[in-house]
Amino acid sequence: MTETYYTHGSPAERWDRAGLFFDAKDYITAAHILEGLVDEVPEQVAPRLLLARAYYHSAQLWRAETELRAVLERDPVESYAQLMLGRTLQRQGRAEEATRYLRIAAAMTGEADSI
Repeated sequence: MTETYYTHGSPAERWDRAGLFFDAKDYITAAHILEGLVDEVPEQVAPRLLLARAYYHSAQLWRAETELRAVLERDPVESYAQLMLGRTLQRQGRAEEATRYLRIAAAMTGEADSI
């Protein structure tokens, strides 16, 4: 696939296409599409969060961490981003740092007793 494919169509069409690739577990193609979309609409949290998930599932953990931190800068009460950041840090062997984000996510979702 060429770069033209990743940028073809309106933002809504690219969002839909990225979702299809993500659902099909083609996380790298989804990430390529979402990268351009995030650059185009950096203020929107949903494309950035899906991009972070695509990076996470394709083991691009430092990229996932970067996007998740950007999501939390824009929306600190995004509990799923808190959870994902904690899990991303765990996968990088940074369990102590991850604990903070996992606790915040659990408190936000009412699952604090499970930690």
